[in-house]
Amino acid sequence: MKKIKRAFTLLELVFVIIVFGIVSAIVSEVISKVYENYIYTRTVNALQTKSELALEQIANRVQYRIKNATIAAKPNTSTTTAQFISTADPNLDDSYTVLEWIGYDIEGFKGIFDNAIDYHRPIWSGLIDVDNSTQTTLSTPGSKLNSLSSIISYLSNGNASANDAVLIFPPDSLGFDISLYGWYGNDSNYTYDFQISDDTTININDTTPPQIIYERYKLAWTAYAIAPSPLECIQDCNLTLYWNYQPWRGETFQNATSTSTLVENVSVFKFRQDGDVMRIKLCIKGKAVEQDISICKEKVIF
Repeated sequence: MKKIKRAFTLLELVFVIIVFGIVSAIVSEVISKVYENYIYTRTVNALQTKSELALEQIANRVQYRIKNATIAAKPNTSTTTAQFISTADPNLDDSYTVLEWIGYDIEGFKGIFDNAIDYHRPIWSGLIDVDNSTQTTLSTPGSKLNSLSSIISYLSNGNASANDAVLIFPPDSLGFDISLYGWYGNDSNYTYDFQISDDTTININDTTPPQIIYERYKLAWTAYAIAPSPLECIQDCNLTLYWNYQPWRGETFQNATSTSTLVENVSVFKFRQDGDVMRIKLCIKGKAVEQDISICKEKVIF
């Protein structure tokens, strides 16, 4: 008696092939979606990290600004007739795309280690002994001014020295003229040239010495600017940081000897100062799986 061996019929084989085809289509679609989600998530995380790092770099400098010396400028900043206003001005709008400020010398204020007294001594203490000072000779106890030139040279890669530094008595928040910090060729009546007599004595040699001596002062040797690159760029710009220039010497940020790209593909860069608080908004664009992505971050800087 013959044994009958059963095999797949053609109909069963076709059915199995169809089932496998459906399963493989579903699986491939799931794998494709998982991969797209992975690419999307990775891109979003990368953009968030870039924006946070850029804002942190900006904040690290902006927090040491002379607060009422901070301006917003329009892109046509190659001439002395450039339009600029205070970042606290209610007329500030999106046409002002360049942020500039005078930064006081925080590294010098923090000081250097003095072996003779076994602690960090500020290069400039920020304090004036009014009783022992005159209009042109200022006593600043606790300072180590003779080290000023070396630290400025180090921080500027040899492009600046104590001759570029100025002393500032920031005016009251009311009734001051922001252009008098020297922005774009204006008079620099709020900054004072000086020479160092010894570690604790500043000799004012400005043509217009301060009329009033205050107990507190700031010392600055550079201004800073953050501007789109290229300057006329509106969308998908790079943001560039400029420093090592002195507006009180008639220089603009385009004279800066030091520049650094902060972040690329910026779609929004907005800023405004409310009182002593600076608010900055930054949006960065990216692309994932043929989809445009924009990540926005805001930071408040005191």
